[in-house]
Amino acid sequence: MKSTSRTIEITVKPDGSTSLETKGFTGSECRVASEFIEKALGSRASEQLTSEFHQSVAGIQQTMQQR
Repeated sequence: MKSTSRTIEITVKPDGSTSLETKGFTGSECRVASEFIEKALGSRASEQLTSEFHQSVAGIQQTMQQR
């Protein structure tokens, strides 16, 4: 079984704004893993979901349809 590296990258810009990017997570795992950081940083201004998030959701939907 291949081990997947999971990281959470936080960028602080010169104006003080921050961005958070998760890598190596599938589906909503990223939200669970980064929840404590998001709470510490404050309210979310926007969210951009990656293909990893959508692939997992599509896989779950396909599994449910096969049952």
